[in-house]
Amino acid sequence: MKHSNNQQPRRGRGPARRVGRTLALVLPVVMVLSGTLAVTRVNWSGSPSSSMLTATDVTAARGASSRAAARAPQDILRDQLLTELQDKNPGVVLTHLQEAVNGQPSLAGHCTSIARALGRAAVRIYGAARAQSYARPVCDTAFASGVMAAHS
Repeated sequence: MKHSNNQQPRRGRGPARRVGRTLALVLPVVMVLSGTLAVTRVNWSGSPSSSMLTATDVTAARGASSRAAARAPQDILRDQLLTELQDKNPGVVLTHLQEAVNGQPSLAGHCTSIARALGRAAVRIYGAARAQSYARPVCDTAFASGVMAAHS
């Protein structure tokens, strides 16, 4: 009795190909969103003057009440930027966040949480699609992840 071995190997349908195709689609998006192709300091506002916003400026702007003075600088900055988001577009607010972090490096550890909060607030104000259009590589992808968290 003769058995024929005419089985053709499967091509293009295996899990390795699916994983490869997924990576080919997702990896460029992740790289762009994470800011790996972006420069670290860009004047996004377009104005030649550099107005550094620091936590002490925020405290002075809020009247320097005793309650505000007892709060952490990152909390003051977050509240100020969230208030500013009511009047200005998220692009301007993200620029001020980047300037504040550049001016006071101790805020860098809080940049992600502040940007995420700004992303969530931008969705409430502008809607998900418009808020996402303002996403930039400030604090990596924190603003974009805040938009996604508020949208889902």
